Amino acid sequence: MKLISIILHAGKVFVFFTGCTILFYYGIMWVNEEYQNYHRYDEPEGAAIKVSGGNSSEETGMIDRLILFYLNGE
Repeated sequence: MKLISIILHAGKVFVFFTGCTILFYYGIMWVNEEYQNYHRYDEPEGAAIKVSGGNSSEETGMIDRLILFYLNGE
């Protein structure tokens, strides 16, 4: 009787684990489907400006870039 109870409990755990795994898999597939056609590198709309370039008129040397890297952690 105890062996049957253990087997039934193991079966419940197996079904629960399998159900959660399938739910997680289809959740990940849904997220992938949502963002598959998301174009990250399209031209921005509206009055967007580029902010990551810094001063383009100023030439920075390798030492200046290294110091900036250590200071800002870029």
